[in-house]
Amino acid sequence: MPGGRLTHQDRRHIAEGLAAGLTPTEIAVRLERPLSTITREVTRNGGPDGYRADQAQRATEERARRRRPTSVPTSKDLTPETPGGEAVHALEEQFTAIMIGTGLPRMTARVLTCLYLTDSGSLSAAELVQRLRVSPASVSKAIGELEQHELIRRDRDPRQRRDHYVIDAEAWFRGWMASARQNTALADFARTGAETLGATTPAGARLRDIGDFFEHVGHAMLQTAEQWRQNYTARRSHAAPET
Repeated sequence: MPGGRLTHQDRRHIAEGLAAGLTPTEIAVRLERPLSTITREVTRNGGPDGYRADQAQRATEERARRRRPTSVPTSKDLTPETPGGEAVHALEEQFTAIMIGTGLPRMTARVLTCLYLTDSGSLSAAELVQRLRVSPASVSKAIGELEQHELIRRDRDPRQRRDHYVIDAEAWFRGWMASARQNTALADFARTGAETLGATTPAGARLRDIGDFFEHVGHAMLQTAEQWRQNYTARRSHAAPET
């Protein structure tokens, strides 16, 4: 699908499509634009019921006039309107969709993606709120879930007296290990349940099979994670510059 900014004519087609009862997906197909482009355009300009093409065009032009010229942007600063920003935004959308596919709620996936695609890999809650344009409560809830899964860690900045949330090379290792522990706990529960119900009963046999499966999977996950960590540590030590 072609990138680039929406034209005034595009916005008129969007307004006509909304008035005709078309969904954002249908409008995106007709305009041959990414769905994210259409939904972002409608959301920031009054929503499905309040979208007006001329007003949206004027608002876009006004934002462009207010925007200050900058130096070469970093991944933290890129937006769909900056040079190269459309590709970065598409990457963010794809990454977020993949994370949602793993079972993460959308806001949690957006926060994780934001941290991964920021050069520093570290942002404060206020920076996440500003970047994602959401409420502090939404970010706080997402952070809590990511910490529960051990996908991020919290660092305290003593100078600014605020926490930074960090994504590092071992984030997925910690998350994987946490998942392995959950599988082990489920295996133990299932086997205990099988003993309670009786291994000869259909329900007991079912729980026994579940316990055997999750014990096998948990053990394999632990072995794989430890092997990865050893290889990763070896690569880092070989890549470290000599002093």
